[in-house]
Amino acid sequence: MDATLTLVDLAGAVALLLWGVHMVQSGVQRAFGPNLRRLLGTALGGRARAFLAGLGVTAVLQSSTATGLMVASFCAGGLVDLTPALAAMLGANVGSTLIVQALSFDVSSLAMLLVLTGVVMFRRGGATRTRDLGRVGIGLGLMLLALHLLLGLITPYADVPSLRLLLGALATQPVMDVLLAAVLTWAAHSSVAVVLLVMSFCAKGVIPPDAAFAMVLGANLGTAVNPVLEAASGEDPVSRRLPLGNLLNRAFGAALALASLPWLGRLLVRLEPDPARVVADFHTAFNLVIAALFLPFLPAFASLLRRLLPGRVTAADPGLPIYLGSGAHESPPIALAAAAREALRMADVLEAMLAGAADALVKGDRRRIAETRRMDDVLDRLNAAIRAYLSSLDTDAMSEADHRRLTQTLAFATNLEHAGDIVDKNLMGQANRRLKRGLAFSAEGAAEIESMLRRLGANLRAAAAVVMTDDTRAARALVGEKAAFRDLEAAATAAHFARLREGRVDSRETSALHLDVLRDMKRVNTHLVSAAYAVLENSGDLLPGRLRPTDRDFGHSDS
Repeated sequence: MDATLTLVDLAGAVALLLWGVHMVQSGVQRAFGPNLRRLLGTALGGRARAFLAGLGVTAVLQSSTATGLMVASFCAGGLVDLTPALAAMLGANVGSTLIVQALSFDVSSLAMLLVLTGVVMFRRGGATRTRDLGRVGIGLGLMLLALHLLLGLITPYADVPSLRLLLGALATQPVMDVLLAAVLTWAAHSSVAVVLLVMSFCAKGVIPPDAAFAMVLGANLGTAVNPVLEAASGEDPVSRRLPLGNLLNRAFGAALALASLPWLGRLLVRLEPDPARVVADFHTAFNLVIAALFLPFLPAFASLLRRLLPGRVTAADPGLPIYLGSGAHESPPIALAAAAREALRMADVLEAMLAGAADALVKGDRRRIAETRRMDDVLDRLNAAIRAYLSSLDTDAMSEADHRRLTQTLAFATNLEHAGDIVDKNLMGQANRRLKRGLAFSAEGAAEIESMLRRLGANLRAAAAVVMTDDTRAARALVGEKAAFRDLEAAATAAHFARLREGRVDSRETSALHLDVLRDMKRVNTHLVSAAYAVLENSGDLLPGRLRPTDRDFGHSDS
């Protein structure tokens, strides 16, 4: 019974350690995630800068996986070259060792102070960032408390003969130690937690230093496996280059270190007699040596990866999402940015549909009707993918700004899909009816329709810019387009009736067709303008039922 309870306590302490690591990572990502992403994006120039950027961002996030997802999104989108992306991952691997270094010292007495400070900041903090930093403090306190509990649980069993015999057998099988730690890290999704666990066991003499070193190698190897497995489900081989490159350099380093463990382990123990400190030092030294070995050869290594994983040359299905990778779920800001990029693809498709509508309605191009209607299927599939992706995100891990961004992106995609339905079912139906019955618009009417379709294209681009920038001035200008387009539709309708009275319209059927087209274009514009309302509501510029006026609206200022 005592043994069972001890195993439960041990499992609970490990779970507490994992949860503490999760709270630190999620708190930092909520507080600084978008800023760190922008910093990382601007620093991915040369190898040295990229290495330092990866190190710094991971030292703050305490998650090389999150940094890897950011870098991978830049790399897959063609924003950075593979060489600096690989350098950033080398830096991220070094950065993830710093928290282990800090916790290898005896700082367990700070556990309760960190939890207390974190709870006060979380409960009393008015600002969102203060609450997020409070979450970080709670997480650090829980990590220290978990390590203290682990040491207390391990101590009474450190000298049990049967356990000594088992661990002695493990110490003679370093390959098994590597595989065991790799599997644990893969399952826990955290090399930091596994290395801290190994460090605790070594500190109490439960496992000898050589076995601890081998398990540290396994933890470094296991943390690189998950990104490869996630990228393997993607369609484009380009997205697999970075995670595979990171796994290969870690596997090479692990094999090299494993071969040199017999003499390297003895050297490290002589240099640092503290068991906990020597494990942390080995973890950091391993990643530093791998970085030093690979940095000079990254261009050649990147070329090899490009040959192994050439880019897709066949045409991709336009209805398949490109940016909605499952790995981004661990970082809501990255996931929301990916969904926004996918929504911009929908905007491009709708712009092509509007161009097709102009060719079909004005120029009478019959082929464009079928092409444009197929594009609506693409919009429907992309919208469904974005909706499913956003609904699968962990809302508890999101800040208020993340929730607003999610709602805005979802509303934008839905409005684009509705606008596409109008183009498909209404405008294309009217174009088909015009061609079948041999109807023709007047020259003035055709010019009005073409001009208004171009205006819709410009408003669509403005709506996409508003969604991406959250700029209130651009949002106000877009809202103004609703009234402007309504005036255009009214003027075109009045001009059409004038031509009808003058007998310059061939038939009443053509007249009805013309008026239907004008009405449907106004409906499309209404969906496009809707992108501005969420931005204005968040900024306080939207009153219930109307737009808050500014001095410019009245043509005067305070002066």
